[in-house]
Amino acid sequence: MLRTDFGKFKYLGLLAALNITFLLVSNFTAARIISICGIGVSVTILYFPLTYLIADILTEVYGYSRARSIIWLSIFCSVVGAAVAGAQLLVPSAVFFKGDTAYQQIFSSTPKIAIAGLLAVLVGDFCNSYVLAKIKIWNKGKYLWFRFVASTIVGEGLNTLIFYGIALYGVLPNNLLLQSIFMGWTAKTLVEVVMLPVTYPIVRFLKRIEGIDYYDYQTNFNPFITDDVI
Repeated sequence: MLRTDFGKFKYLGLLAALNITFLLVSNFTAARIISICGIGVSVTILYFPLTYLIADILTEVYGYSRARSIIWLSIFCSVVGAAVAGAQLLVPSAVFFKGDTAYQQIFSSTPKIAIAGLLAVLVGDFCNSYVLAKIKIWNKGKYLWFRFVASTIVGEGLNTLIFYGIALYGVLPNNLLLQSIFMGWTAKTLVEVVMLPVTYPIVRFLKRIEGIDYYDYQTNFNPFITDDVI
């Protein structure tokens, strides 16, 4: 069972809330395709990378175990949100309401997209946090930029490959699908790089205020353990 202790740290609850918010928004907007350099990608490319930035900060400051618990909390909220969004469509609209067709189209997420999103978050987030925690140990806490970028390359790469590979397979021609995966992966990683000047002071601030700079020397990295105190 997942246990929480947000009162122990001043900003842990805020980071968890932001992660859940960006994940929920991404779930409801993932099917919208925009064009970047003539290549079709999900509109979530503009804000979904923030969930990985938050996960990096969580793992770097509070450790893998607390990041893992927040990942599961976010996934739980995502599933509940998707269920509520789908269930509300079962209630008939008012006869004078003319926008119901649009609502049905937007919130009627297909099972394929729902499964793709869940698997992508599950695999990508845990791999991201695992890689960052391990690199922090290996380089003894040096080169923050390296572990943030390296973990994002792995996590976002797997996330993009899984989501696009499942959700858009058969929708886009294979050559365009590969281009979309590469473009999405590259753009998400660039967000991490661009945000580094902001990430550094945030990490320093949190470590100082929270009084913690966690190293996962004794951590059990099994992603399916959910009884950690966060």
